Amino acid sequence: QLQLVESGGGLVQPGGSLRLSCAASGGSLNAYAIGWFRQAPGKEREGVSCISRSGGHTDYRDSVKGRFTISRDNAKNTVYLQMNSLNSEDTAVYYCAADWRPPLSSRTDCSGMAYWGKGALVTVSS
Repeated sequence: QLQLVESGGGLVQPGGSLRLSCAASGGSLNAYAIGWFRQAPGKEREGVSCISRSGGHTDYRDSVKGRFTISRDNAKNTVYLQMNSLNSEDTAVYYCAADWRPPLSSRTDCSGMAYWGKGALVTVSS
């Protein structure tokens, strides 16, 4: 059973940066598409970024494009979300999620993710 653990959350001032990590155990992340999601207080969970199994395709929600970067290090079995120029609207609990994809899968979306971490809180405040 794949298990995911997020880390790297915390309190940061507006304009600052954080890097979230999603470490996996119980399986090799190189067989999975990985997504980052977030849920702000009183709001529904939303997708933030997605990286395909191969790592060759990435996607971002419009509000984070140019500020966030998703990447994967298969050797470390870890996926990262580098977040720059943070603002108060980025305050949320951030979750990573994974879904197995076959080797030649052309899917580039992060819908229907099967495995979820417990989340890491990111607070952007002065």
